Amino acid sequence: MRREVSWWRLAGAVGAGALAQWCGLGLAAASAWMIARAAERPPLVALGLVIVAVRGCAVFKGVFRYAERLAGHDAALESLAGVRVRLFTALGRGRWRGGDAAALNGMLSDVDCVQDLLLRCLLPASGALLGGGAGLALVTVVHPRSGAVLAAGLLAAGVLLPLAAALASCRTGEAVSAQRDALAAAGLDLVEGADELTVHGAAAGARADAGRAAARLAVLERRDSLVADTVAALGLVVQTATALAVLLAVREAGTVTTATLVLTALVAVELVLPLGEAARQGVTAWPAARRIAALLRAPEAGGPADPRPVPPGPLRVELLGASVRYGARTALEQVDLRVERGRRIAVVGASGAGKSTLLAALSGAVPLDRGTALLAGLPLASYAPDDVRRAVCGLAQDAHVFATTVRANLLLARPGATDADLTGVLRRARLLDDVEALPLGRDTPVTPQSLSGGQRRRLLLARALLADPGVLLLDEPTEGLDAATADELVRELFTSPGGGTVVLVAHRLAALRHADEIVVMDGGRVAQRGTHTALAAVPGPYRDLLEIESLTTGGEMARI
Repeated sequence: MRREVSWWRLAGAVGAGALAQWCGLGLAAASAWMIARAAERPPLVALGLVIVAVRGCAVFKGVFRYAERLAGHDAALESLAGVRVRLFTALGRGRWRGGDAAALNGMLSDVDCVQDLLLRCLLPASGALLGGGAGLALVTVVHPRSGAVLAAGLLAAGVLLPLAAALASCRTGEAVSAQRDALAAAGLDLVEGADELTVHGAAAGARADAGRAAARLAVLERRDSLVADTVAALGLVVQTATALAVLLAVREAGTVTTATLVLTALVAVELVLPLGEAARQGVTAWPAARRIAALLRAPEAGGPADPRPVPPGPLRVELLGASVRYGARTALEQVDLRVERGRRIAVVGASGAGKSTLLAALSGAVPLDRGTALLAGLPLASYAPDDVRRAVCGLAQDAHVFATTVRANLLLARPGATDADLTGVLRRARLLDDVEALPLGRDTPVTPQSLSGGQRRRLLLARALLADPGVLLLDEPTEGLDAATADELVRELFTSPGGGTVVLVAHRLAALRHADEIVVMDGGRVAQRGTHTALAAVPGPYRDLLEIESLTTGGEMARI
């Protein structure tokens, strides 16, 4: 994350903070000297220079403190923006393959730790070291024995207390972080699973679990606050003890020198007290910053040094000996599949047969343990990853509807599309009437929660159709639709002219007679291939699926 940090602005903030600390130190020393000296009733001219110094330090302390805040926050916010851009770029390019919303929220919260590291750790620590060092140097030059006493106080306040704070925060910080994740997960379950919890009578139990998680988090946070308060109290004790020890060491040096050194020592120790809180914040923020840095360092999959251009138009796609394993489970086993350009095929099979993994392997979304995926006769690795994503895309089961208008959701696929283009894909997806019934039509804001399951799938299908890729992969595009609408939509996908190569995973078989070919998956392998008529005429997995569908639809399949 170093390249996101504006080091010159950060250096300016550190410099301004140091000057503000030195002005504060000078203000304390000059004020103490002036008050003690004024008690001796010297001529006014003897105090003139010190009076100017006091006023100057008071004015410039505020100026430099403002400059530190301005430069520090500017550097922190610029760094935060840069990290967020790189993080979302990494997520968009598939470096993180999570499906857990709580984990994603935790990852995005980790980004804020970059700001905490700069504003609450680095800047206070730099100012404390520079300010405390200047105070130690001043006291040591005037009275070496008092300098030794002050050095001991600074060691206690600037090293021992921060170390104790860090050790105590290590124990509570991990527990607080884990409990926050648990509370976030419980909250997401309550929001996203509200209907299911209510139907099954588990809403009260889920709320109770969330309440217990919140209570445990409150206990841990109170414990963490107790650590902070204890460190702050011990800091005041060290500060007071150091000032008294300096007073004892310098009491024979005269009233003016004593007052000046004691107050200077008091302020010098005060300047290093923020190191305790900085240590606590650092212990909390550093692991999060390391997680973000590790994600940003992860190499992007696949990018050849000299990528080949992807040909336009419908493309041939194929798998040669493709195998994919998820841990101990085999999802694909030695699959050979070739789909010629412009062909429209259907993929069917029982749940867990490997249909979705087959689509992911064709698009390069999952790495193959063995075998090769080809596009237009060349391995996918021959092309730039972004070009492959544009050429081989479609509708996955977890495709996302963005919280924006219907129009903006569609234009993601083709920003230059006209209203006529949008009307065409909405009509093909059987969604035009639904969109026109919305208050603002296609300019109506939508969210995944504001749409029914069928509307969401049809909107995503319309977006995939608008993209018009060389290879269109569709995973259960009719999920959530009634049988008649689903069959009509699939029939049109197989029979409409134009478009690219189509590979469609389907669970209903009614409209598959219109496909150029049907691929039957069973146990991660291609069990059968052929047309609807040919496969239905012979015993096998496809005819078994037909018979099951015929029974569940009251003989509907027999009439098709």
